Amino acid sequence: MADRVLLDIDNEIATVTLNRPDKYNGLDMPMFDGIVKAAKQLKKERKVRAVILQGAGKAFCTGLDVKTVSANPLNFARLLVKPGRKISNLAQDVAYLWRQVPAPVIAVTHGYCFGGGLQIALGADFRYSTPDCEFSVMEAKWGLIPDMSLMVTLRELMPIDKAKELTMTARRIPAEEALSLGMVTRVSEDPLQEAYDFIAELKEKSPDAVAAAKLLFNQTWSADDKTALDWETRLQKKIIGRLNQRTAVARSGKGDSKPFAERRGF
Repeated sequence: MADRVLLDIDNEIATVTLNRPDKYNGLDMPMFDGIVKAAKQLKKERKVRAVILQGAGKAFCTGLDVKTVSANPLNFARLLVKPGRKISNLAQDVAYLWRQVPAPVIAVTHGYCFGGGLQIALGADFRYSTPDCEFSVMEAKWGLIPDMSLMVTLRELMPIDKAKELTMTARRIPAEEALSLGMVTRVSEDPLQEAYDFIAELKEKSPDAVAAAKLLFNQTWSADDKTALDWETRLQKKIIGRLNQRTAVARSGKGDSKPFAERRGF
């Protein structure tokens, strides 16, 4: 049970692997707990420059393991309760918390990315997929609605009519269609290598600027003008003139290879 989610950090890259391959990484309660634990740990890791989120075996994740979770009715109460003043519950945290990890998160999908699995991938900043991966907002198949932060993540990516259609029909779509709809960032025969190539580019930039850019977009994409402009100024003040910003200028102007310092907290 403790190995439901694997976390490895190497060369400033964190790899999070959903590790229930015999069940196509279906979400049971230990998987929910493991994903949340990994996200919370990476939220504090200032040395991590990027996160890869992937699934072991033949699929990224096929969503909620309805049979296993339903075996104990108390599981649904635990998934849906919002303790204290918290804005998200456990079901939502497995997807939503990736938005709070300062480092860019890349979901590398293959096989199937259904229901809760899709919502986890949507919580990442980017989604790199194999051509044969299938996607579905599958909750309607079980007479349910999506409830793992899709109302936050999908609205940033596609028009409301397309989102309604996929949600109401639970239609399975291929990677290329998901790409055309904006659900997927890139389709590639080797999406993991594409992710590593992208991370290599990111590591040439200030970790403060990359983290601030992620926070800026997440806080302002659906905000009013005043909020958006305030966030621009607030975050710029936190990075301008600091060590990593000065290092970026030096590297840009002189080809200096001086390493960046550990990312600052925001």
